[in-house]
Amino acid sequence: MSEGTLYDKVWDRHRVTTLPNGQDQLFIGLHLIHEVTSPQAFGMLRERGLELARPDLTHATVDHIVPTDDRDRPFENDAAEEMYAELERNLEGTNIDFDDPSSGNQGIVHVIGPEQGITQPGKTIVCGDSHTSTHGAFGALAFGIGTSQIRDVFATQTVAMEKKKVRKIEVTGELGEDVTAKDVILTIIRRLGTDGGVGYVYEYAGEAIESLGMEGRMSICNMSIEGGARAGYVNPDETTYAWLRETDEFADDPERFEELKPYWESVRSDPDAEYDDVVTIDGSAIEPVVTWGTTPGQGIGISEEIPEPESLPEDKRETARRAQKHMGVEPGETMAGYDIDVAFLGSCTNARLSDLRAGAEIVKSRQVDDSVRAMVVPGSQRVKTAAEREGLDEVFTEAGFEWRNPGCSMCLGMNDDQLVGDEACASSSNRNFVGRQGSKEGRTVLMSPRMVAAAAITGEVTDVRDLPKAEVKA
Repeated sequence: MSEGTLYDKVWDRHRVTTLPNGQDQLFIGLHLIHEVTSPQAFGMLRERGLELARPDLTHATVDHIVPTDDRDRPFENDAAEEMYAELERNLEGTNIDFDDPSSGNQGIVHVIGPEQGITQPGKTIVCGDSHTSTHGAFGALAFGIGTSQIRDVFATQTVAMEKKKVRKIEVTGELGEDVTAKDVILTIIRRLGTDGGVGYVYEYAGEAIESLGMEGRMSICNMSIEGGARAGYVNPDETTYAWLRETDEFADDPERFEELKPYWESVRSDPDAEYDDVVTIDGSAIEPVVTWGTTPGQGIGISEEIPEPESLPEDKRETARRAQKHMGVEPGETMAGYDIDVAFLGSCTNARLSDLRAGAEIVKSRQVDDSVRAMVVPGSQRVKTAAEREGLDEVFTEAGFEWRNPGCSMCLGMNDDQLVGDEACASSSNRNFVGRQGSKEGRTVLMSPRMVAAAAITGEVTDVRDLPKAEVKA
C-alpha cells in the first residue's frame, strides 16, 4: 500500500477509529449540501430524534434544479419548487450557511466552495454528489457520498470508509495551443478506462498539471469519478496558496492564512512517497479531445478516427457498437464535421471565469450558426458578476448565445434546460450518458469550452485551432 502520499497523511490525521468491519471512521472537515440529495437525510435525522453535530462545518446551496432563466418564486416547475422549499424548511433554525439566490453567492456546489475559500488543503470534504472530487484540486480529500452517509455526517460529523490505493498520474511536458485541462482528463480516462480507477484515488502530477491554474486543476479532479477513481487530488503549491489568499476566508485575515500554511505544506506527498501504481502521459502529444460515444472514455483527438469496435478489448466492443449506433457515427470517420444542434457552456467541470473567457475569445465578433441553440450558464453568481464586469456577457449575447443564471442546467437536465428529441449537443460538461441531458434520443459530445464555442459558431464539431482568436480581457 501507498505511504507518504497526501492521501495517506490526510486520511491518517482524520481517522477517528477503525471499526470492527475494517472500515475507518473519518472526521469530516466540510460537508457541502444541496437540494437534491439532502432532504431524505434530514428526514432520517428527524425520525431518530437526532441533532446536527456540526452545523458550522456544513454549507448549503441550490444548483441542480434551480431554473437558470426565470427565478421568481414559486418556480414554474412544481418539482423544482418543492425541492427548493424542502431545503428551506430543513435549514430553518440550523444556523447552516445557505447560499440562496438572494445572497449573491449561489452557484454550483463545487464552484462556490473553492471561490469562497472554504475548500482548503488537507481537509476532508464530502457532498451528496459524485463530482465532489473537484475539491481535490486544492489538496483536499473530497468524496461523493450517498444519502445514508449524509445522515451519518449530519449526526456525527464522521463517515465510515475503506481506504483505497493511490495511483500517481504524471502528465509530462507542455500542453499545446488550445489544449486544455479538459483535454488532459479526457485523455487520461480514455487511456485508463472508465473503470480503470476502481479501488484507487488519483494523484495528478507532472509539469503539465503543475503549470495549470486552479480552475484547470479543478476540471481535472472533477472528472476523476468518470475514470472510476474514488477521488483525485493535486498537491498544494504556490498556485494554490495564491488563490486562497484572495478568498473570503483569508483576504482580511492574513495571519490565519500564515497559521494554516505550515499544515497545508505538511500534507504534500513526500518526495520519496510510495505509490501503488504510476502512470506517465506525454502532455505535449495531447490534442483537443472530443467524445464519439456514450461514455467519457469513448474519446479521441479531433484529428483521430473513430475506432472499429473489433479493435477494442472484447469487453468494450458491444458497448462501442451501441454507442456508435446511438450517436450515428461510423468507424474510420473523424468527429470533425459532426453536426450539432445545441452548444452548452457550463457545469461544475467548466463554468468558471477562465472557462467563460476561453469561450468568449473564440466567439468574439462572430455569430452562432443559425442551426444552433447556444447557452452559457456561469458556475456561480460571483462568476456571473465577474464575467459581466469584463463584458463577457455582451460578447456572448452579441454572438447569439443565451446568457443564463447559475446552476447545473443542461449538464444533467433536472430543470427545463434539456435536449429535445435527437438533438446533438456540444457540451463542456462531464457525462455523455444516454438521457443525461434530458432526452433519451439526445446525443452529447463532450469537449472543452473552446471547442464548444467553435462548434457553436460553425454548427459542427470543429478543431478550434483552425479558428483565429481575438483577445478578450478586462
